[in-house]
Amino acid sequence: MTEPAAVTSPELARAGADRPTTWSGRARRRRRAVAERLRGGDLGLLPVLAGLVVIWVVMQILNPIFLSSANLTNLALESVPVGIIALGVVCVLLVGQIDLSVGSISGLSAAVLAVLFVDRGLPAWLAVTASLALAALIGWFYAQVHNRIGVPSFVITLGGLLGFLGVQLWILGPKGSINLPFDSGLVAFAQLQFLPPWLAYTLVVVGGVALYATGAARAAERRRAGLAAASRRLLAGRSLALLAGLGAAVWYLNRDRGVGWMFVFFLALVLVLHYVLSRTSFGKSMYAVGGNMEAARRAGVDVKAVLTTAFVLCTTLACVGGMLSASRLAAANQSSGGGDVNLNAIAAAVIGGTSLFGGRGTAFAALLGVLVIQSISSGLTLLNLDSAYRFMVTGGVLLLAVSLDAVARRSRVSHGRA
Repeated sequence: MTEPAAVTSPELARAGADRPTTWSGRARRRRRAVAERLRGGDLGLLPVLAGLVVIWVVMQILNPIFLSSANLTNLALESVPVGIIALGVVCVLLVGQIDLSVGSISGLSAAVLAVLFVDRGLPAWLAVTASLALAALIGWFYAQVHNRIGVPSFVITLGGLLGFLGVQLWILGPKGSINLPFDSGLVAFAQLQFLPPWLAYTLVVVGGVALYATGAARAAERRRAGLAAASRRLLAGRSLALLAGLGAAVWYLNRDRGVGWMFVFFLALVLVLHYVLSRTSFGKSMYAVGGNMEAARRAGVDVKAVLTTAFVLCTTLACVGGMLSASRLAAANQSSGGGDVNLNAIAAAVIGGTSLFGGRGTAFAALLGVLVIQSISSGLTLLNLDSAYRFMVTGGVLLLAVSLDAVARRSRVSHGRA
């Protein structure tokens, strides 16, 4: 009995090759890929987005003022200082380290800015530069102690938390508080400057076009390498969704004061860090060091240089957050950088999806995490509840986020994706 001849019809071969490339076939493959990633513990930003939606719905039900344009405008501005500090925390967490002193460094930076600008009469730009230089030097010092002596970053930065708090109190002196001039550019930037509507909508269009252009360029690069790539229809749909979402947000905020320049500055920092982490060799090195430091070293990564840069970025961004916080309050005092600033910045990075185990996280973690924390704070304030409830709710959300990260990590290990 002879075997049936193999089907070699060119038409049938082309039909079989074309079937998987149809739109419905690609959509099915994408859905299967997403489901497989979720089962494998790669949750991405899904948990924090779902949590943010739940928080907003609950707060709006409890108080209809919560989602008003006026409250959302305030919420966005109040999120910026801690959000920028959280961006720096993301950097050190990615390389498997921690910085417990970001609150103290932000307070110290605010004090240095106020003393140089107000008491010493230096130009604002020079006072800002001096504060940034001091913060970068602190980050470099942390890295040297860790790299050369081997002291854990937990201990180093815990000492920094206490030591730099003392330096802050010493710099402020007996007065304990220094007011920034209301007519200064720093205060105006943090409190009064908002985008004109035409510029806000222009930036929305630029963002949508840029998302499509970068996605198309990356897809073309993957196709040249023989890899699967997103279709133009998917890229266009993603860009249109961004345009619609951001356009609606800008329209709604413009019913009040609009979009603050300080919040735009925060978004710009998020996008810059996202580009560095996702599109540069340095960003890939950060993930490699956080994932497996020894493997990264054997692969030729300069681990000490990566750690040094991560610490410097963290302390510098803490300085920026501290100066903006002082500018928003128009004062630097003994409580600057104190209270819950330190823990909120770390919590924002973790709640946003940055792993405490290192090697996983994005710049958008700081943005989403601080929105979660600030939404809780704003909603409970509108309900006239004591700050004790805010601490308890934030602690519960943080515990939930870390638990999800631990479960997801265990799932990745079981699926061979750790």
